Amino acid sequence: MNQLQNLLHDALISTQHIDRCALLNKDDYSVKASSVGFQMHEVDIEVLIDAFQNTNLTRDRGIYFDESNYACLRSDDKSIYAKDGSKGLVLAQTEKYILMATYKENMFASVCVEALEKLAEYFRQKSS
Repeated sequence: MNQLQNLLHDALISTQHIDRCALLNKDDYSVKASSVGFQMHEVDIEVLIDAFQNTNLTRDRGIYFDESNYACLRSDDKSIYAKDGSKGLVLAQTEKYILMATYKENMFASVCVEALEKLAEYFRQKSS
């Protein structure tokens, strides 16, 4: 694992309330790091990054990601929270990155949100 993958694991996966996560580069629509074994398709990366382009539309329409329609619970220029039944999607934006995490049944959404937002704030403070 590289340093960014270690950071994702230590800050997010280790909470045991995040199923999968990734750090996406907004400039070139690439995955800088992800949880072990998590592969993202280019179209999914575009959907997540583009969700921040018009947060009102994202709030109204939700997000189609990983073959699921997620209803948007919160959408602003820093964070997007969405849910589909017992699973959820949490996004946070920094200057250079989009951090994303998913949670599933028997995981606490609040722990997922708190961990992801804390990591996003770390990147914001580093101007990343």
